[in-house]
Amino acid sequence: MMPAALTQFGAGLRLRGFLILLALTTLPALPQTPPSSSPSASGLYRIAGKVVNAVTGELLRRATVAVLAVEDSHPVASVESGSDGSFALEGLPAAKYQLTASRRGFRTAFFDEHDEYSTAIVTGEGQQTGGLIFRLVPDAILHGVVTADGGDPVAGADVMLFRKPHRTEEQIVEVGSALTDDTGTYEFGNLAAGDYLLAVKAEPWYALHHSSINSRSRPPDDSSAALDVAYPVTYFDSTTDEASASPLILARGSREETNFILHAVPALHLILEAPRAERGEVMPVLRQTLFGAKVFTESLASPPDPRQKTVEFIGIAPGHYEIEQAESNIVELDAAVSQQVDTTHGTPIVEVSGTLQTSSGSSLKDETTVTLEPLDPARRQAPIQTVCLQGAFSFPKVPPGNWQLWAESAGRQLPISSIAIDNWAHAGNRMTVQDRPLSVVVTISRAETRVEGFARMDGRGIAGVMVVLVPKNKSAIRSLVRRDQSDSDGSFVLRDVAPGSYTVVAIQDGWNLDWAQPEVIGRYLPLGIAVTITETSGKLLRLSEPILVQAR
Repeated sequence: MMPAALTQFGAGLRLRGFLILLALTTLPALPQTPPSSSPSASGLYRIAGKVVNAVTGELLRRATVAVLAVEDSHPVASVESGSDGSFALEGLPAAKYQLTASRRGFRTAFFDEHDEYSTAIVTGEGQQTGGLIFRLVPDAILHGVVTADGGDPVAGADVMLFRKPHRTEEQIVEVGSALTDDTGTYEFGNLAAGDYLLAVKAEPWYALHHSSINSRSRPPDDSSAALDVAYPVTYFDSTTDEASASPLILARGSREETNFILHAVPALHLILEAPRAERGEVMPVLRQTLFGAKVFTESLASPPDPRQKTVEFIGIAPGHYEIEQAESNIVELDAAVSQQVDTTHGTPIVEVSGTLQTSSGSSLKDETTVTLEPLDPARRQAPIQTVCLQGAFSFPKVPPGNWQLWAESAGRQLPISSIAIDNWAHAGNRMTVQDRPLSVVVTISRAETRVEGFARMDGRGIAGVMVVLVPKNKSAIRSLVRRDQSDSDGSFVLRDVAPGSYTVVAIQDGWNLDWAQPEVIGRYLPLGIAVTITETSGKLLRLSEPILVQAR
């Protein structure tokens, strides 16, 4: 299941640390008793088991285990594991509970956690809630030292950590950044296992930049020219080329040391035609992107003199940049030498505007955050956001390419059923931006239907399987798909389902599947169950038969 405080798309994960901390710090410990699934004479039940190291299998003592109510993630009770790793939470009414555990040096987690999903524990007559094995994953730690050419530490360097996705079309995302201290040291803790990318950006403390076109400044002498230097962004493993950056693979509980040596190189000067100040045109902006997820804005050397025809960017390190000129186009540049930049032949940027409407055709009045996410892997473009007010939104500067659109209101993702361009609607949340302004009508669903059911194999409920609600129209899969993880009795809940035709499938050990690819998920559809949701389906739809659990 997903924790009750979470949305289908995991927005509530930001609350998880707070909720678990609350449960682990405000509840009294309960006495230890041997694990058992039998109810007491009063009809109350227990949840019991052992906490183990997920890597070594070692029994973990003094781990704090807590139960939370699934309705609102309210903490119910907590207990500390004994010397043999055992725990027992007593006196629980028949209900469904989230189970969490925490111990120093390990990642705080929900029971059998996969991404934002986990398995809830169901207590009641005949339910097996004893003998649970709660596997806690040790923290992974990444640390190192950043030094300069001569071996001196680089203080204040910005070390950025990115996570590589394991599914196609997902974006590389920044998961953290750290500034080095006066010894050049940085550290990232509490990391999950996975593939990461590292990048370091810094400025030589002794750098002295000058303008080559500002007539009011004296030409630099040889000594000051030698100080006109910059550090290129440096990636793991010791390359300054983003395309050659190596992934760093962190295993569960590993402690990895990664050091960087920054090499100063002559700083570049980029000169381009200046807009006429008397026309009030917007000044050009120079940006550097890292993996499409981090944008830096560089400053002009000085405000342009209205009498001059050019402006200059100074102190620039070699690398990949984009220059936005007068809000009309973007020039991409792999800068290796100082140069005059022709900004007249860049990629045009256009306005994408639109309206949000419900499936009934009425305008969406709630304040909504709208996000455009790029789909072109080769384009170094971060997602862009705007706020939709009174049903209208606008992105003033969008480069051409393929994009997908998301809408979120009050912490809840709104499913997009279709996008209409020039009165032609297509299913899903994807669209193509060309070299002219684009106006769209986005249809969303209130999606208040909840689909409940059971995942079973050989007549019994199976816990921990991935349940997927797959839309019949595969072009809308990313917008309309719903997922959950089955609970200890095999039950699952698929929330916020939009009207449409679907197939529900249950896959054991399916969490690493690239389920958004039609050819991947299509293998499981023949044994799934068809589900149709209409505008009149109501708030709850219970499946009349269980879903057959399929092997991966």
